[in-house]
Amino acid sequence: MKRKILVVDDEILILKSVTADLKRSGYDVDTVESGKDALVMADKHTYDLLITDLMMEGMSGLDLLAAIKEKFPNMPVIIITGYGELDSAIEALRLGAADYLLKPCSNEELILRVGNCLEKVALLETIQLYENILPICSVCKKIRDDAGKKPGTGEWMPLGSYLHNKAGISLSDGICPGCAEELYGEEEWFKK
Repeated sequence: MKRKILVVDDEILILKSVTADLKRSGYDVDTVESGKDALVMADKHTYDLLITDLMMEGMSGLDLLAAIKEKFPNMPVIIITGYGELDSAIEALRLGAADYLLKPCSNEELILRVGNCLEKVALLETIQLYENILPICSVCKKIRDDAGKKPGTGEWMPLGSYLHNKAGISLSDGICPGCAEELYGEEEWFKK
């Protein structure tokens, strides 16, 4: 399944360049030009990674990082900046940034850092899957998916949808012979 990335930068040329590099590497990419627009997109869609510029008009990359970590604590954020100040790098890491890159960076370095970040995400998801007991409704058998959200606030979804979203597995509804006989064994049409 393609990983989905949100890229935020108020410099259109850099936004297009980063997006092109990521798409060539097989990622699904959405772009916005401001931190406020990024928060709107993050509320509407699920992203595996957010890449943001540090210095932007309105909401800075650090402010966006703090807001994203508040709403989506498990979403990794990579900060990209043309201003290589040690203080901003330390603050970004303190706020929970997964990585910090200086502009200009080669597309190879960008793709390597994105890949490393998403590999960590995949490993954490696997650990979380095995460590946590999936919350399943005992009445309707729906599963709550808390991935990327605060625990207990995820979406309830049918088992088939959950498996499709997590592993790309598709299910077809059916009934096993034992259950069919138990349910319909006395019916004439079943005995034939």
